[in-house]
Amino acid sequence: MSSGAALRLRVERRDDLLFVTLDDPARANALSPALASDLTRLYRRDLRAEGVRAVLLAGAGKHFCAGADLEHLASLQSASAEENRRDSQRLRALFEAVLRQEALTLALVQGSCVAGGCGLATACDFVMAGDDARFLYSEVRIGFVAALVATYLPLRLRGSDLRELLLAPDFVPAARALEIGLVNRVVPRADLEAAGARWAGEILAGASSESIARTKRLLLELAGRPLEERLDRAAAANADARATADCRRGIATFLATKAPPRWRE
Repeated sequence: MSSGAALRLRVERRDDLLFVTLDDPARANALSPALASDLTRLYRRDLRAEGVRAVLLAGAGKHFCAGADLEHLASLQSASAEENRRDSQRLRALFEAVLRQEALTLALVQGSCVAGGCGLATACDFVMAGDDARFLYSEVRIGFVAALVATYLPLRLRGSDLRELLLAPDFVPAARALEIGLVNRVVPRADLEAAGARWAGEILAGASSESIARTKRLLLELAGRPLEERLDRAAAANADARATADCRRGIATFLATKAPPRWRE
């Protein structure tokens, strides 16, 4: 990791869970270019090959992430077109790395989750929010476009809610975020980390990590394609999954015991 951002990113392995914490609470865990690059490198790793089955992303202090830091926003005023393209590609790389990470990904969100920070959280497979969490895609307020998140938020939200979030942005409290599907669960703020670890463990105990990875990959591949192509890809994925060791184990265990395997053992 780069030296500056490494001080603002804590990584802790606990068995098959990897806890990643944005650790710059004095600046509300602002997403600097260096920090974004370090997160990208982390999420690009083949974590499943390292024995990691789930990544839990959190923010230290009162807020999850306030989006881009003020110094970076100020620098964009004098940036060239090429510099702006490079910066946009950096953010694209981060979101893509999170979306394509084949380990299960969870965001544990407390306090404010704004702009790029909101994009980072909602790129994860699941979002667990503390009851104090609030979400804001603030880009249009300052003349930006929430362009990158618009590519994957349709996987999570219906069109009317998506338009309201991006075109008429206001802070969305945790309870409302749960209603529209922006988050998956809401828990008391004090229980957020423990509840997140417990939920990840429950998912991993009941599901094959190989199947999770293949399903995640398929969902990304199917988005926006014509029906015939989606069915072709789905049929191929179905057939390929049957040849995996996990599928053979799952079927054999079920036939022998009438119950699925304990996948986390």
